[in-house]
Amino acid sequence: MLRSGTGKASRRNVLKGVGMAAVSASLAPAGAALAQGTASAAASKGPKLLEMDGKAKLAVLGDKPLVAETQAELLDDAITPTDKLFIRNNGQVPEVSGDPKAWKIKIDGEVNTPLEITAGELMTRFPSVTYQLMLECGGNGRSFFSPEARGNQWTNGGAGCPMWTGVRLADVLKAAGLKSSATYTGHYGADPTLAGETDKPTISRGVPIAKAMEEHTLIAFKLNGKDMPLIHGAPVRLVVPGWPASSSTKWLTRIWVRDKEHDGPGMGGFSYRVPKTPIVPGSKGNDKDMAILESMPVRSVITFPADGTKLTSRKLDLRGHAWAGDFDIKTVDISTDYGVTWKPAKVDAPVNKFAWQRFTASIDLPTGGYYEVWAKATDSKGVTQPFVAANWNPQGYGANPLNRIRVLVES
Repeated sequence: MLRSGTGKASRRNVLKGVGMAAVSASLAPAGAALAQGTASAAASKGPKLLEMDGKAKLAVLGDKPLVAETQAELLDDAITPTDKLFIRNNGQVPEVSGDPKAWKIKIDGEVNTPLEITAGELMTRFPSVTYQLMLECGGNGRSFFSPEARGNQWTNGGAGCPMWTGVRLADVLKAAGLKSSATYTGHYGADPTLAGETDKPTISRGVPIAKAMEEHTLIAFKLNGKDMPLIHGAPVRLVVPGWPASSSTKWLTRIWVRDKEHDGPGMGGFSYRVPKTPIVPGSKGNDKDMAILESMPVRSVITFPADGTKLTSRKLDLRGHAWAGDFDIKTVDISTDYGVTWKPAKVDAPVNKFAWQRFTASIDLPTGGYYEVWAKATDSKGVTQPFVAANWNPQGYGANPLNRIRVLVES
């Protein structure tokens, strides 16, 4: 069940309308998080918290469907624990009963040999692989747009990087025999609509064949070494790393190989699309001038210390994670003087392609007092995070401003 916390968090504009005295009073002890990115929350308020067996107290963004994000300090683990992985549903959670290995997945369309294969047959017929892979909601960062865009107001917590075990989608598609006309996939899951309908898809997105055939795109049946939990798509789901998680269909039942771009629910209009030509923030936009969001944008998140921490020393040791869709992270830079100067952080290599990268830094602050700590990542293409959310669009995709936390050094 869901239980309310102490109120709704304001998730926009750090320190907007807040004086220094109020900020000092609101800064919480070490370990407390008041904000992520450019979001803020008064000390007397906080998000609604999730109460669910097997899950941490994630911040609930929506009840119908259930949507819950991971607070920044809960993203500190090198491998995201299952209980801390965000939740994004589009419809209801399906009822799954019986032997999970009997679950059936259909592969049809532009293939030479259509397949109807059980989860158990997948596990025995094809080699299993395990990778640490990013999963990120397409709307991650939406709350940073101004004016507000439609949808769940994610900060940076619609992301995680756990271990996934499954079979390569490419191996299954090869077994079905792709025709030369195969262009795109269409994915279908068993989740009923919010109205309880089971005869039509709640959402059905897909990817170009090249992404489907990439070796890290999986039909997964284990999460962090254990059977997939129902809330995360059991018994089998897709994991399409580096791209919007809406392509990583949970409760997978069918992959339809198309001879054209997939046109299922969630593929048209403004859904998971960004403007080809920049539009005026807050305007209606033109759905004919939109491009499908594919590789997710470069992002960094400071995971320690938590926003709002009071420090007893002027030495600031921080760490966090950075990632960039299909690409690697080249650098992460840290500023404690509002971007006047920057110091490079140490950035670890990813454990495999599509895994996030740990960054760390140790900084000596010049005096006691209040500081904002900014983190800015740059990917292997040379693309860096902007200072503010850019390329506004009606449904709020692609917002990835540099990450900020607040600390107070007690002198």
